[in-house]
Amino acid sequence: MSTQAPERSYRIGDVAERVGVTTRTIRYYEELGLLGTDSARTKGAHRLYSDADIARLEELIRLRDLLGLTLEELVELAEAEEARAALRGRWEENPSDEERLRIVEEAIPHVERQLALVRSRQETLAEFAGELETKLRRLRRRRRDLT
Repeated sequence: MSTQAPERSYRIGDVAERVGVTTRTIRYYEELGLLGTDSARTKGAHRLYSDADIARLEELIRLRDLLGLTLEELVELAEAEEARAALRGRWEENPSDEERLRIVEEAIPHVERQLALVRSRQETLAEFAGELETKLRRLRRRRRDLT
């Protein structure tokens, strides 16, 4: 007898409200492959989402907002993460050292892609911060000249 509670399912409107996005955003993320779709769902049937789907959507929104990613970049970041998750799955199967080396070699480019996206955003933010610091220095000089 299983003691696990059945996983709860949520409708798209409930998910949208909980995460703070529109149902259109959720559908679009599905179209882009960012959020899994229920392949068993028949046309016109309600979309149902699990707690794991909601957690993934929340993470995608957090990354999008935190890093200011375009949807294309968000897809790239998510694809790299999915590839790394698959590699972790292979690692946990207790492969030989030779296979573990192949897994590590495959993982490195995925992390490099993710890091490149993050660093690109850091550079953009650093440039913007520099511009604001320059403006602030000018304004303080003007204030000093006027007093």
